[in-house]
Amino acid sequence: MQTLHTVAELRQWSRACRRATQPPIGLVPTMGALHAGHASLIRVARARCRHVAISIFVNPTQFGPNEDYACYPRSFEADCALAGREGADVIFAPAVEELYPAEPSSEIATFVEVAGLSDRLDGASRPGHFRGVATVVAKLFIASEADLAFFGQKDAAQVSILRRMVTDLRLATEIVVCPIVRDSDGLALSSRNAYLTPAERIQALTLSHAVRHVEELVAQGERRSSVLIDAAREVFAAEPAVCIDYIELVDWATLEAVETAAPGTLFAVAAYVGATRLIDNTIVR
Repeated sequence: MQTLHTVAELRQWSRACRRATQPPIGLVPTMGALHAGHASLIRVARARCRHVAISIFVNPTQFGPNEDYACYPRSFEADCALAGREGADVIFAPAVEELYPAEPSSEIATFVEVAGLSDRLDGASRPGHFRGVATVVAKLFIASEADLAFFGQKDAAQVSILRRMVTDLRLATEIVVCPIVRDSDGLALSSRNAYLTPAERIQALTLSHAVRHVEELVAQGERRSSVLIDAAREVFAAEPAVCIDYIELVDWATLEAVETAAPGTLFAVAAYVGATRLIDNTIVR
């Protein structure tokens, strides 16, 4: 497994793969601190692609001024070991200056922003977050020239925004969404789970309990948004230490609120457990 640090190296690798054998070339974009959820993405990419690259880059432009960029978990050697075990061919680990060149000015001049969608759900409470996500993912797609890119459903709002970006910019990379991977107790896996104390880890289960409760109600035939959201709020009310950021039922394509659940509707929650912000969701089937 190779480790590449520049866009030129990644593009050279991708084009060499394309010349040597037929595609597809797969990309799994990550910020590192890899866990079993990332491993599942790599396995799906390995099954569907002849060549697989994993990007490991903690992207500064998607963090707000008071967020956890400086202390975000970083475990590069362990990440490389996991990626290698799962069959990755390449690790792309650029420096910040490689993706955001400082010259001729220290200010970043070019961003990609999906207007409207980027202000909804997580974007409402994290202004500028999705602009940073769209910008770095566009850079990774252009650099890797990947045919397929693999993302987890846990980041469902992000997926919606990236799908729209790909459509609007006519990018050649297809987005593949893989199921949420959960711990044995139901908590959605996240690199930020490492921040939780043992007590907070138990409190964090409130998110998955709320999601599961809504799934049960939908299976019983309930479709009204107001009823589903109120039911989820009741679950959170039983754990007052968890602070709700949002509970929403939305159209997955537009992230706009809907009054009635239908196949493909996204039910999403975000909440603070201590100082840690976590998200979870389900798609109405």
